[in-house]
Amino acid sequence: MSHQFIGRDNDPPLAILVETLASPMLVAHPAPVCLEVDMDESLRLPVDHPSFCQLMESLVRQALLEMPEGGELTITGCETHTGVEIELADTGSVVASRACKLPLIAAALSAELNWQDCPQGGGAVTVKFPRYQAAQRRAA
Repeated sequence: MSHQFIGRDNDPPLAILVETLASPMLVAHPAPVCLEVDMDESLRLPVDHPSFCQLMESLVRQALLEMPEGGELTITGCETHTGVEIELADTGSVVASRACKLPLIAAALSAELNWQDCPQGGGAVTVKFPRYQAAQRRAA
């Protein structure tokens, strides 16, 4: 598995990648869903494109299942002192009534997923990508 950073200078910004992945799924959804993507243009992820796309598609699909009547999906991203966090928040049901499925690809990416209720209603999942240490990976 290649662990090049997504969003290198010659790649489109991560926000564009996320929007490109989510938009067709929202268009195919039977009810209208408004998408908002808020990420700094310089945000980079230490994972490969195919794996990241697979994880995001799975999480967007889960969010859409929670909004059969439509709603809002907000995807944000930021860099923290421990890595990068991507959050998908929707206006669907509360977390306690969700399946909260853990995509297998999350483990392969060393990503941690945390679900929580949103203060305004609905639920969110935060994906925490740790900083990738190539030397540690080779040693393992």
